[in-house]
Amino acid sequence: MKRREFITLVGGAVAAMPVAASAQQAMPLIGVLHSQSPDGYDSRLRAFRQSVRDAGYAEGENVAIEYRWAENQMDRLPALAAELVRRKAAVIVAISPAAALAAKAATTTIPVVFAVAGDPVQFGLVASLARPGGNATGFAWAEYSIGGKWLEMLKEIAPRVTRAAVLRDAALAVGTGQFGAIQSVAPSFGVELTPVGVRDAEEIERGITAFAQGTNGGLIMTGSTAATIHRELIIALAARHRLPAVYFGRYFVTGGGLISYAPDYIDLFRRPASYVDRILKGEKPSELPVQNPTKYELVINLKTARTLGLTVPPTLLARADEVIE
Repeated sequence: MKRREFITLVGGAVAAMPVAASAQQAMPLIGVLHSQSPDGYDSRLRAFRQSVRDAGYAEGENVAIEYRWAENQMDRLPALAAELVRRKAAVIVAISPAAALAAKAATTTIPVVFAVAGDPVQFGLVASLARPGGNATGFAWAEYSIGGKWLEMLKEIAPRVTRAAVLRDAALAVGTGQFGAIQSVAPSFGVELTPVGVRDAEEIERGITAFAQGTNGGLIMTGSTAATIHRELIIALAARHRLPAVYFGRYFVTGGGLISYAPDYIDLFRRPASYVDRILKGEKPSELPVQNPTKYELVINLKTARTLGLTVPPTLLARADEVIE
């Protein structure tokens, strides 16, 4: 190559570098912050990425997505959130209340869209559901009234139950609210309730073991991060003590639990993309109302039912969205 041609080539490359860097910088970054690990979240993440594509964004072309996982170590969330802030994310999608709180604490300017949040008002994420204020909005995980439905289903699948241990985090509004909904209908079903805390594995095992000393018992698992972390223990204790149980998430049932009735988690991961799109187009999170779930799913594990000696009523099977054989 001649000297003149070489200088021209190098000069052209140098001149192009700022343009390329500018184009890369102009591509908005979506940061996804999760309190758990990516294990078992493949289908949900696919749903989120697909909904981003459906909104008109091609990953690597006109948008970038980066994930940060706390691996169930909540103390890592602030540093992970701060990292996304340093990366100048255009919006942070926070999965779980703890992730949302960490993101909101890390920035007052970058929009935060939360998903699977129990009570956003109690957590201090928003001022109200209708008008969130601040830089956060998103999608609540559950309504309190679902608690009454859980007790109804427990009696339907296990009619002999006259006592129910309700596992709940008393520090969460979701835990107390759903427990209150169960209390309101318990007399009509002739069921006596026993609250059990879920702060740690020891409290869970002690509470369920003590409750199981009686007869005709069952379990109802209300929503909390602690219950999700200790789900394998809870499922194992229910099996050991032969307690029919109703859970707040499908993954309890795929892990060996009896039955769950809960918001469709795939849908919960799909919906945040709509708010990400609106925010990237200029809308403010303070003016986007928090939305409640719109799709629910009933999942039944027939193998577990047979192990417990239960016959699932045909009417309940007919309503199931998924039956695990």
